[in-house]
Amino acid sequence: MSQAITTPETKTTYADPTKTLVYGHPIGLANLFFTELWERFSYYGMRALLVLYMTAALADGGLGYSTPRAAFIYGLYTGAVYIVALPGGWIADNILGARHAVLVGGIIIALGHFSMAMPQIEFFYAGMILIVLGTGFLKPNISSMVGSLYENNPRRDAGFSIFYMGINIGAGISPLVCGYLAQSSAFKTFLSSNGYNPLGSWHWGFGAAGVGMSIGLIFYVSMFRFIKHVGNKPEKPTTSPAVLAVILLVGLGLFAAVAYSISQSSYVNTVTENLPKILNVVVLLIGPTAMGIILYYLRASGASKEDFRRVLVICVLFFFSAVFWSAFEQAGSSLNLFAEKLTRNSIFGWDFPSSYFQSVNSMFIILLAPVFTFVWTVLGKREPSSPAKFSFGLFFVGVGFLILVVASTLAVGGVKVAPFWLVAVYFFHTVGELCLSPVGLSTVTKLAPAKLVGMMMGIWFLSLSLGNYMGGVIAGYFDPNAEGALVTLFGSVAALTILPAALLFVLTPSIKKLMGGIK
Repeated sequence: MSQAITTPETKTTYADPTKTLVYGHPIGLANLFFTELWERFSYYGMRALLVLYMTAALADGGLGYSTPRAAFIYGLYTGAVYIVALPGGWIADNILGARHAVLVGGIIIALGHFSMAMPQIEFFYAGMILIVLGTGFLKPNISSMVGSLYENNPRRDAGFSIFYMGINIGAGISPLVCGYLAQSSAFKTFLSSNGYNPLGSWHWGFGAAGVGMSIGLIFYVSMFRFIKHVGNKPEKPTTSPAVLAVILLVGLGLFAAVAYSISQSSYVNTVTENLPKILNVVVLLIGPTAMGIILYYLRASGASKEDFRRVLVICVLFFFSAVFWSAFEQAGSSLNLFAEKLTRNSIFGWDFPSSYFQSVNSMFIILLAPVFTFVWTVLGKREPSSPAKFSFGLFFVGVGFLILVVASTLAVGGVKVAPFWLVAVYFFHTVGELCLSPVGLSTVTKLAPAKLVGMMMGIWFLSLSLGNYMGGVIAGYFDPNAEGALVTLFGSVAALTILPAALLFVLTPSIKKLMGGIK
């Protein structure tokens, strides 16, 4: 029978947090599931259009940027989205609490998408910066609240897989909606017939992303009572001024990088000669520096050896995660361009926008996430450890790029390959993602010290930031006109993932010892 409990913070009574929906999952998961669903709708709807909009000709309503320039801005933006998870986690741990940080973040994200619905270039960049800031508040803290719902609950990994399926429902629908508004000839005809400029269709797609985030905020507020027992405001700060100083430096570096990219109105056309190499060095040093500070703080504050070892495991997996995302996030850049320029975007006589391919990965997630949840649950004690799952994830994403190598050899002389090549790539990428991404989120919440969960989740999303940024740099080498360029590009990415997968598999027994019994 459910009992009522009272918190000192609100002095109100609400449902027992042990109350469940189905199969033992807490009722608060419903709130976070739908909120994240619509937040991801907004993010992936905009992401599906970003590179295509920047590389589209001015005559087609785009910005007319070169591929290296667009790929760099894309990588900088998607990297920044995750790097601000670090200060966002700190603010939640020390000032706002996770619940209120998510609300603030959602509001800022919605404003960013609506800004991008305006045709002026200033609003385009302002919108990206707002989305970056808002995601820093929302993304790490909503994930840490999912972990808090499952304290001492063996269904944690399964819960994160369900949460991850919600993410991908939103991510799967949004490219279809936003892509239709931005690219389809039918909608452009509709705009023209009603007195609107059809070249502005891109901004209708960006605006639809803002509507999605607004729906997510309505869900979050209307079901707030289900999560009142998690994400409370802290009684006092939990981290030292030294950690805050590093966070502030990271933030300053982020804004300096964004300001630089905006100021270069005549930006480079080649990555190798003119890309600001100092920025690459700074970005690559951010991860090791932040983790070094965290480990030093743990040692100086007298943390137990067990906590220190577990955080060290997070640091090790961090680097493999960054490698994975540098390859996986080619989806929005080089794979998006492959779909637009080298893929036949029709099936059984039906033509569709190239951005629709951005839904394929999410649709596979929706189909396969329940399968993975069932498999992990049935295996029980025989379930592979988190490091082993990570190695599987890296291997499968590498296999996807090997398929792209073959497809690239066929797409020559103006020939466009069948859409099933990209569908096959996304299938293997999805299998890899399910082996690594939800497992990574769950592992951080299990290994991180209780008072540093938000901060460590921010550190974890920093690996996604580095991966996304480097993925943008890599995508700058996409050149469908140079002979053998795509085979070299995709073959290199395959090697970048398969070789680390083998290394991690060898290291897995040693890493498991450091985890102290946690799988």
